[in-house]
Amino acid sequence: MTTFDELIMADEVELDLATRRQERCLATVKTIHAKAKNEGKAELSDEDNAEVAAAMKGFERAKKDAAGIKAKLAQLKNAKEAEEAADEGLATRGVDTHTRVPLPAYDRVARIGVEERTYHQGNTGKGGRFLRDVTASFVHRDPEAESRLIQHMREERVERGKYIQRAAGDAGTSAFAGLTVPQYLTDMYAPKARALQPFADACNRHDLPPEGMTVNISQITTGLTTALQAAEFDTVSATSMDDTLLTENVQTAAGQQSLSRQAIERGRGIEDVTMSDLQRSLSTTFDNTLINQGTTGLAALAVSTAYNDTTPTGPELYPKILGAAAGVEATLLGFARPDIAVMHSRRWYWLQAQMTSTWPMFGQPGVPTQAAGVNLAEIYGAGVRGILPNGMVVIVDNNCATNLGAGTEDEIYEAASDECHLWVDPAAPQFIRAEQPKAANLAVTLVLYMYFAYSFRRFASSVGKVNGTGLIAPVF
Repeated sequence: MTTFDELIMADEVELDLATRRQERCLATVKTIHAKAKNEGKAELSDEDNAEVAAAMKGFERAKKDAAGIKAKLAQLKNAKEAEEAADEGLATRGVDTHTRVPLPAYDRVARIGVEERTYHQGNTGKGGRFLRDVTASFVHRDPEAESRLIQHMREERVERGKYIQRAAGDAGTSAFAGLTVPQYLTDMYAPKARALQPFADACNRHDLPPEGMTVNISQITTGLTTALQAAEFDTVSATSMDDTLLTENVQTAAGQQSLSRQAIERGRGIEDVTMSDLQRSLSTTFDNTLINQGTTGLAALAVSTAYNDTTPTGPELYPKILGAAAGVEATLLGFARPDIAVMHSRRWYWLQAQMTSTWPMFGQPGVPTQAAGVNLAEIYGAGVRGILPNGMVVIVDNNCATNLGAGTEDEIYEAASDECHLWVDPAAPQFIRAEQPKAANLAVTLVLYMYFAYSFRRFASSVGKVNGTGLIAPVF
């Protein structure tokens, strides 16, 4: 029979999810208004207003759910206290609280308590105890470490079972070869990890499909047509719509760290450093794939606008950026507009170092008069770094290559963030597993991995870039 503790735990998980939904809805409203402010808009568009209204409706729904769950929790806790009081009375009379059968004399002791999570910030810090148990279980087959890990997985299946199942469906039958990383560790390292995936954070995110190793998108290849009717009763224009299937693969981003047996058995404090390093490695791999993967990555798909110059300047480069953006808008038309420019930090600082005595003929949203742009002075990975003269925002990402062309060139990418589609499951766990490819070297390798899919090619030629000799390593 289900216990009060289990019912209370389930409702507490639901309450936490409802609270997070409220936070996400409010964050959506804040983001929309901040974007409008940066763009110098006096009022929101109809689309933005609709999105704000939907977010506030979701907030009220989540708030109502939270209130209902709190009421249920109060009832359950009161009922649990009543049960414990009744059980205590039975125990003092030497009666088993479950079977209601008198206990043997040696066992007439009341046992009441609530178990905490096996791994939490209070006992694990930044991952030390968890990683120690992973390595101890793998290296020494330590039964106590194995017992704690098994209990941890039971807890994960109670709290995040559906997400573990989703990941298993996406990954195939080998998914459970890894242990799920405790959620608080993933949350703890998110600020550091996200600092290495600035472009990924700017993409249009969707939930990963519940199963399968591909994401399928329908692309209209033949659209409907209209034309003027030449005369009354003449047949009007008619064309059958046709589409094709665009398939994107679900991929695995992974990072690894090798530890020596000496470090595992005699080291102190290395586990926290290892966990941080694994998270940062995973983040870099993930973001680097989106930008640089062959055929489907941002760099591979972008249509080139050449800027060749042995003495490059900012005023000469800027029209090329607009030229690339114009090509993106001509492709997307009303579906989206180019709103982000992704570049390496060296290019962003070089642009800030440029001087000019002329200004655009037209005032631009969010850009003061007689300024060639705005630097928002954010740290790396914290989001938008600045605003270009035409209002496009700058994403600084050092996963952008700097060894292109003759060997020292970088590129600037122009895209519509709404058409940079990224499928991840925000609540799905990351996995960690121990392997021993270097047994002869007395080393153990810890591997961290996650699943994702992406697409920048729903529309052909929907990404642009500026490249050429004008983007050689800048001189300051």
